[in-house]
Amino acid sequence: MSSPRQTLSGTEPSPTPEPTDPAPVHPVDESRPWGRILLFGIQHVLVMAATPISAIFLMSAVLRLDPGLTVDLLSAAFVLSGAGSLVQSLGPWKFGPRLPFVMLPGGAPLILFLAIAEQHGLRTATGAVILTALFVFVVLPLFSRLLAFFPALVIGTMIVIVGVNLVKVGAVLVTGRPGEPGFADPSDLLLGMATIGFTVVFYLLFTGVLRQLAVMLGLLAGTVLAALLGHMDLARAADGGLVSLPQLMPFGSPQFNLLAALPLMLYSLASMAEATGQTVINAEAVGKDIDRRTAVPQTIRGDALTSLFGGFFGLPLMVTSGENIGIVRVTGVRSRYVTAAAGVVLIAIGFLAPVTRAISVIPSAVIGGTAMVVFAVITVLGVQMLGRSDLDAHTHTFVCAVALALGLLPILIPGVYAGFSPNLRILLESGVAVGACVAAVLNILFHHVRPGIAARLTTRRTESDR
Repeated sequence: MSSPRQTLSGTEPSPTPEPTDPAPVHPVDESRPWGRILLFGIQHVLVMAATPISAIFLMSAVLRLDPGLTVDLLSAAFVLSGAGSLVQSLGPWKFGPRLPFVMLPGGAPLILFLAIAEQHGLRTATGAVILTALFVFVVLPLFSRLLAFFPALVIGTMIVIVGVNLVKVGAVLVTGRPGEPGFADPSDLLLGMATIGFTVVFYLLFTGVLRQLAVMLGLLAGTVLAALLGHMDLARAADGGLVSLPQLMPFGSPQFNLLAALPLMLYSLASMAEATGQTVINAEAVGKDIDRRTAVPQTIRGDALTSLFGGFFGLPLMVTSGENIGIVRVTGVRSRYVTAAAGVVLIAIGFLAPVTRAISVIPSAVIGGTAMVVFAVITVLGVQMLGRSDLDAHTHTFVCAVALALGLLPILIPGVYAGFSPNLRILLESGVAVGACVAAVLNILFHHVRPGIAARLTTRRTESDR
């Protein structure tokens, strides 16, 4: 055994190992200065605050709710949206994928909630939400095993349909609905297009943080223009008290009716497929590798947990929103702490009545102009995913084409299924659900069933030749 080398001062000490650099932090998990994180979080809220506001106002108009109850529901919508965003962004235990997500009410779940409320009453509608949330927890283990049948081809097709549908939602905020008074009013079109123009100018001229805030700055510039043109009722923002508290069971104790809840339960299956696509595209947008078998169930559990609590506060199903993915892509800010900050801001808005009213007076045309840009980015993300799905293969092209045709049909031509039964119409009119199901079924037929049948026939012919 060799002895240590001798020096004039004695035995030479062993060299100390060089300290290793710590593993780099992924941008998703990067914590920026809190002031900047809060600013980016507010940008998410300003772009997306119209969704809970419009959802509750639609509920109030359809169900003829009194103003006090409407304020309570609006407060609950903001608080639950914020709490759900915290769950999805921070990922406590097995809830939430730890990706920059925001949760919101609205969309197809709201329409189903209103249909159940009109047919069976509000107490049954809230009971249906609670039953559906519990149903999701029960069927999730089975759904997780089916994720192998949702490759990039299926998810990319679904994301394109989601993006087109969201662009249409943003456009309707600018134009209004065809046939209604004020449809395509030139002043609203001016505000929407000016907001888009402001966003483009800020993105073109600015760099660094200001460029990342181009979406919010464009929205604020559009709001200022609306105020100068007299399109804002600023007096309405000053009416009312300072604090608003969500009311538990605002319609009374929930009533549970499995038959009434069935349409919402069926929709939840499509919603889980949509959550799959949103989780994958979110991870793609922020450049993070995820295990879909783990991350997707975490997203769905976060949805179900938030919806379960939301049902007790009189809200429809709460869903993880794909809308903010466009903001992440446009700004380049990928930290999940930004959407967690947005969650905190949403909760604060839910308790601060003046802030809620101030946001509610921003003209829908301004919000719609911002939303159209952000939502169109989601469509581009879906196209990028399809570009990696080997569309040169004829079967891939065929699967994508048929799924897009059937998925976009109810979006491009509303009311096309008006002659069908109500329960069947609820499913067919969800273009995202139809597109996802068609793409998944065709993918299974072409890439799993057909090769298996061909292999068996080849084996039989070989054996007969012997």
